[in-house]
Amino acid sequence: MKIQIPDGDFEGYIFDLDGTLVDTMPLHYTAWEAALKKAGLKGSLDENLFYELGGVPSKKVALLLGNHHGLSLDPERVYRDKEELFKGSIQKLALVAPVVEFARSVAKTRPIAIASGGTRDVVESTLKKTGLAPLFKVVVTADDVVHGKPAPDMFLLAAKKMGVDPKRCLVFEDGKPGIAAAKAAGMKWVFVPSRLSA
Repeated sequence: MKIQIPDGDFEGYIFDLDGTLVDTMPLHYTAWEAALKKAGLKGSLDENLFYELGGVPSKKVALLLGNHHGLSLDPERVYRDKEELFKGSIQKLALVAPVVEFARSVAKTRPIAIASGGTRDVVESTLKKTGLAPLFKVVVTADDVVHGKPAPDMFLLAAKKMGVDPKRCLVFEDGKPGIAAAKAAGMKWVFVPSRLSA
């Protein structure tokens, strides 16, 4: 995979986590499908819809997937079941090498941040298990904002915590909601194709 960096004098870099720095999306898909089956899903989880929701806060994903499949469910419970299943599979994580290499390179001279739709406990667990935690001093999660992606709140908060003008930030994202959030924040972005979002 080659990543295309747009022209610009960027002072801060913001990275989504799942599907952008770490190839977690297939593990998330399997965990969501198992949690929804427990809640009454017959057949398979709609994979295309799942990838379209990349970056949307996890609790909202539970509701959207349930509605799409016609399930009457408790989104909080399904979300909790899914997170437990995901944490159980987290040892299988692989890094998205070109993006991680870029992050390590720019971190030597510029501030970098995580802005993820995941909850803080899952995001921090993923960062720790992949050895990326020391790299990111600024970590923004779904727990830190009222409105998740596609709203710009996460990216604007990350820019503020880095002390960088939002217009001087570059965002790395694999999901449409995240790219919409970057645009809404007035930031340039790099699309990182995960398996089906491409």
